[in-house]
Amino acid sequence: MEFFKAKDQTRIFFRDMGEGAPVILIHGWPLNADMFEYQTLDLLKKGFRVITYDRRGFGRSEQTASGNDYNTYADDLDSLINHLKLEKVSLVGFSMGGGEIARYLGRYGSSKISSVVLLGAVTPYLLKDDSNPDGVEPKVFAQMISQIEEDRPAFFAQFTKMFFGVNVVKHPVSDETQQWCFNMAMMASLKATLDCVTAFGHTDFRNDMKAFDIPTLIIHGTDDKIVPLKTSGEAAAKLVPQAIFKKYDGAPHGLFITHKQQLNSEISKFLDQNKGSVISKRIRTDETIDKTGSVVSRGH
Repeated sequence: MEFFKAKDQTRIFFRDMGEGAPVILIHGWPLNADMFEYQTLDLLKKGFRVITYDRRGFGRSEQTASGNDYNTYADDLDSLINHLKLEKVSLVGFSMGGGEIARYLGRYGSSKISSVVLLGAVTPYLLKDDSNPDGVEPKVFAQMISQIEEDRPAFFAQFTKMFFGVNVVKHPVSDETQQWCFNMAMMASLKATLDCVTAFGHTDFRNDMKAFDIPTLIIHGTDDKIVPLKTSGEAAAKLVPQAIFKKYDGAPHGLFITHKQQLNSEISKFLDQNKGSVISKRIRTDETIDKTGSVVSRGH
């Protein structure tokens, strides 16, 4: 296994596979780099160099009592980019991973970045307050923390169902896939798991969004019960007006599994079109895509 050392010497696990244009895939909470196995395989087949890593405190990375915050996570991403001496790298962030991208761009700029993809991302700001009336009530995050502290396995057993939109009539993923994600969640340290609820729930990325001066693709499911579309995907698209914004009709939060073929095609096409590109005036499109992959609405 390969590791790089963060600025505070924390050992962070990563994989670096393939040749070609580099892309870093940044995982969501409470998972690890393994969540991207379908995207990794597809990108490798299409000639990309694919880099994934476990956020500190998760998966195979070192577990620390401190540093579970977005400034540190952005610094860790910068350390990885420098460790591999990457230039013109694309960043793909799912859920919490979208926050890493926003804070990285806010702190370090886009000189080494060619394009960005936000998938069901927590950007720009989830918490409801006077400045963000469409946000998530603070008590929701407090309840999550309380339930995880009380019985983490029980919490994540239910969370994985909501994550993939599983209910009495809908079973978009297998029981084994749910178990796989549950296992990933339980690999993380309890401290990092709890700290991250505060990090993604309370961190305001609205100022960081001003640094998105590179080609950006935003994808969000219309049936996302974990990271609400209106609060996140739609709000992010308004702050990055040059972004391509696509809504997947009926998709839950875990669209990297439930809509993997459609998503993989979307990501690889976008990355291929923007290898090492400099942003130019781009027509903004808002698209809603039905379950067959057809565009059912588009706004300009």
